[in-house]
Amino acid sequence: MTAENYYRATATAYGGFPAPTGKRSARVAIVGGGFAGLNTALGLAERGVGDVVLLERERIGFGASGRNGGFVFAGYSLGEDALRRRLGNERAKALFLCTVGAVELIRKRVAHLRIPCALVDEGVIWANWFRDARILRHRQKLLAEQFGVTWEWIPTETLRGILRSERYADGLWERNALHLHPLNYAIGIAQAAAAKGVAIHEHAAVTRIERAGAGWRISTRDAEIEAEHVVLACGGYLAGLNRRVDRAVLPIATYVMVTEPLVSRLRECVNTRAAVYDTRFAFDYYRPLPDSRLLWGGRISVRDRAPAAVRELLCRDLLRVYPQLEGVHIEHSWSGLMSYARHQMPQIGRIEPGLWCAQAFGGHGIAPTTVAGELIAAAIARDDEAWRHFASFGFESAHRPFGFAAAQASYWWLQFLDAWRAWREPSHAA
Repeated sequence: MTAENYYRATATAYGGFPAPTGKRSARVAIVGGGFAGLNTALGLAERGVGDVVLLERERIGFGASGRNGGFVFAGYSLGEDALRRRLGNERAKALFLCTVGAVELIRKRVAHLRIPCALVDEGVIWANWFRDARILRHRQKLLAEQFGVTWEWIPTETLRGILRSERYADGLWERNALHLHPLNYAIGIAQAAAAKGVAIHEHAAVTRIERAGAGWRISTRDAEIEAEHVVLACGGYLAGLNRRVDRAVLPIATYVMVTEPLVSRLRECVNTRAAVYDTRFAFDYYRPLPDSRLLWGGRISVRDRAPAAVRELLCRDLLRVYPQLEGVHIEHSWSGLMSYARHQMPQIGRIEPGLWCAQAFGGHGIAPTTVAGELIAAAIARDDEAWRHFASFGFESAHRPFGFAAAQASYWWLQFLDAWRAWREPSHAA
């Protein structure tokens, strides 16, 4: 087993981007080379904004953008029902449909830019861990009636021919969804932005941001940049540059592993090219890779665990669902930090004149980060105010360090409720 994550081990070779040196000015400086920062950079370049600089402390996609499950689907960490209760039908629908549009934009960008990110356009299956189908029927009806989105019903007999496990009952198939190699997608977006004139810098840790007249001064170890606009897109890897921004999120870890090539054994378990997750709060998520490996993820924790500990936890979860994979070799395992807000929605928008933020995607980031990049790019390029649709989800404090304890306790409680519910259904007992 290697400590290097599968995505990094199979990443597109791109030669890297140089660290910044000296003094320069820019129209926009973006801090963070994950999906939020990269989508903003490309969105600005596509709108004709020149003098854009992107600064990444490590390498492109170092954080959650290069460590996640690779699922691309609509929605947010906050569920659709809760979103409707908070905003009302029309506003909730508008925000949800933003992510539907983002899925299509990602699909088009991969094709147009020819990004080699192993995109699989076969949808995502939401598999029911429990026998009670009401949660599936309710969500299917809500999406159809309130948002105009269709998810297909999968009866138990059909599902068990697709996912060969006794753990699941029925399911829903979100056809307008896909999965991909997220790090290669991030590298592809970076290359596209650079080709349009964005100055991308790796190993460029920003040490300070301060006001400089009507704009901002950004400092790294060897460079100083003055910019009209600054976009903070650091996610769970807090940069310590703005107290209000940092205190509004909890960096929460999730875990992922990848098996050895399974060849025919893969189809004996997962007889589909779709990605899968289940109906528990503490759900598993997994997807078949093009080389017959199985990527498996899950768990939420305040602890960023070592690869061996991740492997031990996730192997236990894997074998609960597919005991026929007993003895399979795990070649890669890793963890990564996501940024969560208390309200479970992204924080997208202007903090003060010229200072912008995109964070708190809560494990549902590939489509919503695309939304964030488009909104902030449109705001800077054209004074578009569509970003204000996210104004209801502000920068309320996450109350660290006590927030970590509360988040972990909440996760354990919900995990217990999942287990209790499963225990009451003997044939699906945990």
